Amino acid sequence: MNLRSKINLQAVGWLCLLGPYFFLTYSQVNQFTATRINIGSIVFNWEQYIPFIPLTIIPYWSLDFLYGISLFICRSLSEQKRLACRLLLASTFACIGFLLFPLRFSFTRPKVEGFAGWWFNQLEQFDLPYNQSPSLHIILSWLLWQHFLRHTAKRYHWLIHGWFLLIAMSVLTTWQHHFIDVITGIAIGMFIDWLIPTNKLLHSHTKSSQSIKLARYYGLAALLCACLSLWLTFWLLWLTLALFIVSFTYRFGVGLVYKSQQGKYTAAAYCLLLPWRYLMTISRWLYTRKIPAVSPIRRHIFLGSYPCSTVEQRAVLDLTFEFSRSYSTRNRVYSSMPMLDLVCPPMPQLQQAVIELEKLRLQNSSVLVHCALGLSRSAIVVIAWLLAFDNFKTVEQAYSFVQQQRPQIVLGTQHMELLRQWQTRIAQNPLILT
Repeated sequence: MNLRSKINLQAVGWLCLLGPYFFLTYSQVNQFTATRINIGSIVFNWEQYIPFIPLTIIPYWSLDFLYGISLFICRSLSEQKRLACRLLLASTFACIGFLLFPLRFSFTRPKVEGFAGWWFNQLEQFDLPYNQSPSLHIILSWLLWQHFLRHTAKRYHWLIHGWFLLIAMSVLTTWQHHFIDVITGIAIGMFIDWLIPTNKLLHSHTKSSQSIKLARYYGLAALLCACLSLWLTFWLLWLTLALFIVSFTYRFGVGLVYKSQQGKYTAAAYCLLLPWRYLMTISRWLYTRKIPAVSPIRRHIFLGSYPCSTVEQRAVLDLTFEFSRSYSTRNRVYSSMPMLDLVCPPMPQLQQAVIELEKLRLQNSSVLVHCALGLSRSAIVVIAWLLAFDNFKTVEQAYSFVQQQRPQIVLGTQHMELLRQWQTRIAQNPLILT
């Protein structure tokens, strides 16, 4: 049996599991909520102006068809398994939300006749107006939108974007959900997308006391933010989720932000981490106002902060994990080696960054090495490069040289100890480019 036959056969098996699971959990939760009393609604005043458009029942129902075929278009069994787990989590998280925060749809839908009326009748036979927040339709729309984009030629992406936008809008224009259900559905969809990524980007991670300490700090900040959301605004829950993700990143590794070698985040990671990145942008601006954006180290090597203006060097080595690729580097050769801030990188990651820097130098003659501020991560990589590929014999000598060129660099005792270990290592086994 070839791979395509195995994928098709396993797709049938997954549907035999997912279908009954969805119908059983969704209907039972709906029936249970119907027996509860004082089920309220959350409706914004402007929602009364959302028109009822009967024909949008077509894109609404089309999601069921797309759900079914999504498992058959996978290119591998592992991809199919990850998609099935995402779809399973979508139903599970939605039903948990329906049970914990029961809501009811409050508008009275007009009577619909004809073709659209038949589809509305099919919907009403199964779906009571209680399974509201988060909208399972929106959760699935996010996950399947990302899935079909990966399996569609780029020239047809406009069609995928447009149709899934219609599906998302249809939950409002069929008077099936309120806006709060859409917002919570998007949040859950992105969270599942982040939790089970289709292409997990792994980076080496060695836990240290500093990384665990920072993980705890971010976790405490997330809990505080969650508490404040009860008194101030529920939008703080967005920042809460972002801080929890950063906490997990410091605990389990920089790979959890899913930043590719081209400097791009997955759509879910980009959106979920947005409020935290805004805070990091403000912090970066405050710290870099009075220091040079770029400092020359050697004739071919430059060290600097996250570039906000045109980069003069021909190549860029980006060490940030908190920012996507700068627009200023769009016309430059680019490589991303994400490193956690305020934490010593693991030895394998340091070696990988040094080798990448040397390759960029040899191929492009001039390289900008940057992190967020240009004070720590970029400094340790440049010093390690000087020890490996220049004439510097001691850590102190290389450190003093870089400090003369950029006096603001900050390396702690742990960084210096790592560099001494690095010096011993390359003295015994010099780096050889392949």
